Amino acid sequence: MGGMSDSPAPLADPHLVFDAAEGRRDLVILGSTGSIGTQAIDLVLRNPDRFRVTALSAAGGRVGLLAEQARRLRVRTVAVAAPDAVPALREALREQYGAGEPLPEILAGPDAAAQLAASDCHTVLNGITGSIGLAPTLAALEAGRTLALANKESLIVGGPLVKALAKPGQIIPVDSEHAALFQALGAGTRADVRKLVVTASGGPFRGRTKSELADVTREQALAHPTWAMGPVITINSATLVNKGLEVIEAHLLYDIPFDRIEVVVHPQSYVHSMVEFTDGSTLAQATPPDMRGPIAIGLGWPARIPDAAPAFDWSKASSWEFFPLDNEAFPSVGLARHVGTLGATAPAVFNAANEECVDAFLAGRLPFNGIMDTVTAVVTEHGTPATGTSLTVADVLEAETWARARARELSAKATAEARA
Repeated sequence: MGGMSDSPAPLADPHLVFDAAEGRRDLVILGSTGSIGTQAIDLVLRNPDRFRVTALSAAGGRVGLLAEQARRLRVRTVAVAAPDAVPALREALREQYGAGEPLPEILAGPDAAAQLAASDCHTVLNGITGSIGLAPTLAALEAGRTLALANKESLIVGGPLVKALAKPGQIIPVDSEHAALFQALGAGTRADVRKLVVTASGGPFRGRTKSELADVTREQALAHPTWAMGPVITINSATLVNKGLEVIEAHLLYDIPFDRIEVVVHPQSYVHSMVEFTDGSTLAQATPPDMRGPIAIGLGWPARIPDAAPAFDWSKASSWEFFPLDNEAFPSVGLARHVGTLGATAPAVFNAANEECVDAFLAGRLPFNGIMDTVTAVVTEHGTPATGTSLTVADVLEAETWARARARELSAKATAEARA
């Protein structure tokens, strides 16, 4: 099968695999104590002949788990973003390791994950949540590592920066939707693709109107019907911001125009995404909802890892449903398309404002509908970003800082008005 030869080349291409090494792969796992990280470690421990983990990073809030992971995997280095977590981490490591056993090297600080991403390994799994994953993404690409990308935010906020560094086939997507598209795209060339169809579960509030969402609680929003995820991505799934981010990600990964990327609601979360080809055929990638399958694609491609995740029991009856997206109740996807089309710093503003608003909602300072109302206001105020200049990391950071501050101001104002 020939590669997708159209220009520009897509960042993720199933026909091309950057540095496809034989034998056991050395891995660095960033965000090891989170949902993606813990499932990746489960996969590694079940396949010791295929993978060896050399280093782990985490934020620093779960040092006991990080120390246990380090011991089980016998890593060389562990890193935490919070320097004040180092004493507790060192003590946890001493409790895990036997007397006289050398402890792994400890790195700490905001640059620690990026240091690990550039270290000697085959593949870096970036499972960090949020735009703080940008620096490690860039570091891994610049160092020539294969990047298994679960941190969609780094691609979204730093799209041109990532595209400038990534070699063909160097990025393997780990999001379930993009891993699905990645696999389905292997059936043809880019010239054969009519559109990408990204599926959404619809979250816990599928079928509700915007007015019916006004009083939903934190607990209701965190009760996702099909996926078990961290709190931020779970809220993003409830607002469908996550799906908006995935539309931008699909555009950047596969270089498909926004008007050829469709979102459909599929409550069962069995079909993770689809590719429609010009001959009328549609290829759907389907598994029960379990992230270990996409993680295995990210770590092992082009090889498949046997029994990485559960398969369907086709002897049992089941119903698979598909519905159009309600853009009025869930305007996030349309807004994401808008900022994705604007490009430059607009996606960074959208993402940063959303992260602040999700924090405010989880803390009880902002109503559910206030998340998107505030994000929309911040994006509108930001306006059309300047064009004609190359995007820099400094540009991204400056835009994020402004968006976060403005989102906090508007959230506080909304809260004060509601209480008045």
